[in-house]
Amino acid sequence: MGRNGVSVKMKKVILSLLAIALVMLQAAPVPAPASLAFGPATYAARQSAAREPRVSTEHIARHINVLASDEMQGRRAGTPGADKAARYIAEQFRAFGLKPPSPSGFQQSFTFVSGVRLGKSDRFQIKAARNARSLKVGEDYMPMAFSSPDVASGRAVFAGYGISAPELQYDNYSGVDAAGKIVLIMRGSPDGDNPHGRFAEYTMPGLEIQKKTLKAREKGARGVVFISDEKDFKEDRLSRLRHDLNFLDAGIPAAVISRQVAESILSSAGTSIDQAEKRVKEKPDSFAVGNVEVEFKSDVVKIDGKGANVVGLVEGSDPQLKKEYVILGAHYDHLGLGGSESLAANPEGEIHHGADDNASGTSALMELARVIAASAEKPRRSVLFLAFSAEELGLLGSAAYTKNPLVPIESTVAMLNMDMVGRLREGALTIGGVGTSPAWKPLLDKLNGETENGASARFNLQYNQDGFGPSDHQSFYVRDIPVLFFFTGTHDDYHKPSDTADKINTEGAGRIAKLVGEIALAVANEPARIAFNRVKRESRPTGRGFRVYLGTVPNYSDQDGGLKLDGVRPESPAERAGLRAGDVIIKLGAIPIKNVYDYTFALGELTGGQEVEVVIRRDGREMTLKVTPDKRR
Repeated sequence: MGRNGVSVKMKKVILSLLAIALVMLQAAPVPAPASLAFGPATYAARQSAAREPRVSTEHIARHINVLASDEMQGRRAGTPGADKAARYIAEQFRAFGLKPPSPSGFQQSFTFVSGVRLGKSDRFQIKAARNARSLKVGEDYMPMAFSSPDVASGRAVFAGYGISAPELQYDNYSGVDAAGKIVLIMRGSPDGDNPHGRFAEYTMPGLEIQKKTLKAREKGARGVVFISDEKDFKEDRLSRLRHDLNFLDAGIPAAVISRQVAESILSSAGTSIDQAEKRVKEKPDSFAVGNVEVEFKSDVVKIDGKGANVVGLVEGSDPQLKKEYVILGAHYDHLGLGGSESLAANPEGEIHHGADDNASGTSALMELARVIAASAEKPRRSVLFLAFSAEELGLLGSAAYTKNPLVPIESTVAMLNMDMVGRLREGALTIGGVGTSPAWKPLLDKLNGETENGASARFNLQYNQDGFGPSDHQSFYVRDIPVLFFFTGTHDDYHKPSDTADKINTEGAGRIAKLVGEIALAVANEPARIAFNRVKRESRPTGRGFRVYLGTVPNYSDQDGGLKLDGVRPESPAERAGLRAGDVIIKLGAIPIKNVYDYTFALGELTGGQEVEVVIRRDGREMTLKVTPDKRR
């Protein structure tokens, strides 16, 4: 409790409610010293510009305080907090005079897998000699969320850490036949989980379990069973059923068992967990576990979640050009109470406020909607304002929009995306997608040099040519639409609860919003639509754990019986092999592909310069192509 008997949490609640009330009441601009006018030299005479609505940093700050408040609970897609945020944004669009682009209103709903729960037919049984023991779910074992629903039955074998790394002279499968067996696997490696050790590639956080599962599947295992790291099973994160949107079905039954259960299984082979671990640390020593048979079935039910993009329209003034659209976008979702995407020391349970990521971009979007809608002189082309949901889950909202656009996708002239624009430091602003149209760089150079008092450049701009990237503009670029991506850089609070509103540079966010507005109006008023350009690869990515490069761009929202490609990079091995956007990869080399994890696992098995076959599904037909991956530099 505070000195006056009011808790800190209650103070935050009161302040947040006041902020919501103030913004709801203030649809019209309020003159303030913190207001920023659009560049008069570009769009109107200086005299009339003084009468035009202005970008207000006060409005931006109020929006951020609302979206990043405790009441929004981190705005995770599919949660009440995200629904509340969507309603708030829709109310702002309505108050500003924007029109809904469809009869259903300002929100465009879509579904996705938001979680999993246990079904009613889970079972796990251990048979040794004439004894049989049934385990209790949640106490002795837990199915993995990505487990296939098939029954797994077979003799138990201990496969150490489940690592097969011949290049490191270490292979847990070298001394045991896993085909048709139930494979018991420990977590970690002979080096523990050292991120700088020689086995780091095999213990990457968030990927270790998936990679070891797929390796067991590749070795022909009938099922895979992980041994808990924790003495108290309920303290193990794997004991809590959780899903990964990109790994919904591993193609093999999988579960985790308590250390106590593992001890009882290994005792049949005359050993213990500690003794077995000591053996595999010294050498990759695996073995059959006596006459123990294991049978289990996972019943994991997928839960559909509902997300919603929020869409508002300012109709253009030109009778013909208003049929074309400039899109301004930003995602409003974040991580909710944390999870696997969190970078916090304790990744679950705390509100991840997402002030910079991406209340900042969404707030700038809303302020631009207000200013452009209230301007006396409307743009010639129409401007569509899009607040996306489920970006953090894999660009799901923008993918849903481009799959079912509310205005013709071929009439979309350009897309400008703001994602994390709240931490401007020393004027440094990164703009991606500059190579996606020949119009971008001259326009950006011109506008960045324009100031009302003739001073030097407004921002220290860093240009990135590529239209691919980790945000919603990518969903438009792969549809051959020129894009720009505005970003002020990562920071220590990224994907942590500490990304809070008090750390936002609202003056900087306002300056960026002003620049984005000027670019949007320039494109909207240009007599001819700007040209599109597909960018050649600037450099080869160098992610840890990948030794080869193909140049494919996966679609994270469409993984049904394979991995669909959103595109391929120009002059890449994938393009040379004949792969193209829309292809569904169902096999790469010897590895069947069901999802993005299968695909990344298969990439790890390839050798640069060595040709392999890739089986795809195109227009309903299967085709086999040959691709030669590049070595990474």
